[in-house]
Amino acid sequence: MLQQKSDFPILSQKNKLTYLDSAATSLKPQAVIDAMDEYYTSYSANIHRGLYPLSERASAEYEETRQVIADFIGARSEDEIIFTRNATESVNLVAYSYGREHVQKGDEIVTTVIEHHANFVPWQQLAFGTGADFKVIDITDQGDLNIFDKNGKLQLQDVITPKTKIFACNYVSNVLGTVQPVKDIIKAVRAINPEVIILIDAAQAVPHLEVNVQDLDCDFLVFSAHKMCGPTGVGVLWGRQDLLENMSPFLFGGDMINEVHIDKSVWATVPHKFEAGTPDIAGVIGLKAAVKYLQDVGLEKISKHEDELASYTREKLHEAFGNALSIVGEYSRLPHVGVVAFTIRGCHPHDIAGILAEEQICIRAGFHCAMPLHTRLGAKATSRASFYMYSTKEDADLFVSKLKNAYSVLT
Repeated sequence: MLQQKSDFPILSQKNKLTYLDSAATSLKPQAVIDAMDEYYTSYSANIHRGLYPLSERASAEYEETRQVIADFIGARSEDEIIFTRNATESVNLVAYSYGREHVQKGDEIVTTVIEHHANFVPWQQLAFGTGADFKVIDITDQGDLNIFDKNGKLQLQDVITPKTKIFACNYVSNVLGTVQPVKDIIKAVRAINPEVIILIDAAQAVPHLEVNVQDLDCDFLVFSAHKMCGPTGVGVLWGRQDLLENMSPFLFGGDMINEVHIDKSVWATVPHKFEAGTPDIAGVIGLKAAVKYLQDVGLEKISKHEDELASYTREKLHEAFGNALSIVGEYSRLPHVGVVAFTIRGCHPHDIAGILAEEQICIRAGFHCAMPLHTRLGAKATSRASFYMYSTKEDADLFVSKLKNAYSVLT
């Protein structure tokens, strides 16, 4: 089992925090905090503008992150990496800059019922605004996407058609915890319609799994720094360079132009034409430190650690609550990450979370920004415990013990 707690300052405080909400946002290691502090204390200047040493260093550190991210996800070029505020903005950038220029009435946009709102609502609204058909793939009672036959073979002929322009799906569900076979799904989509543009929401995958965009063969991939030990306020959009070069900017302003005249403006080249204004410089530098931290620990070790903890927790929950407990996605045949979302008969998830909060145990309660999925599951809300490298069996044991106390209060 990994023992990374000492690297995370918030866990060394006297309040004895038990943090089980890493799917919402991860904690930040000292290395990331130090990298951001160093920027603010040693070379806090704007980028791409000054010729003096502080600005040149800030620009170099910022742009180095682009190369680090490109290597981290297997991109062909650092020019394919665009920094945004979060994965949500990354999806919206594609929906606006690509979608509004290419999707027309009668076209199809396909996504799934298991999506986070960030990878659902932008496509829904794009369809509503253009007159395209919005198609949503359902799930089985076990929580798997309803695209497999009884032998487990992908069947997408009724979903993807010659009219399909965009297909968007997540790599890992933030509720079910399931890891989708995205490489196989992409291959099946392209076999039916090679012209489909495919976007993968990897916000819940990149913190835990090796992701290679060339191997996946998608067109766009998005994720957020704050779910992978990085700071809030920074997201990443990776896109195929040929697509990015032919897309119009999403935001207009400073640093995304080459020329401005009264009668016209000329945009900067990719990726800068999509990064208007002063960015979160410290945050991007912090993301670089986070990637290096993850690489030092090892994603394979992190994934194994989380899987063991989640399996252990599911076992303890079943022992404690028996038939009163329901864990969503538990019986999926797909691999899982360290996410355990559940309901307990007679206990509202918000009440559970509130009682645990009094014990300094942090879990999530609600729709988890996935209301269509909860509606499909027939659940008004779920409680969710999510694990990361700094989580331990002691955390899991304390969580189950205090959850039993909450159950006795609420029933």
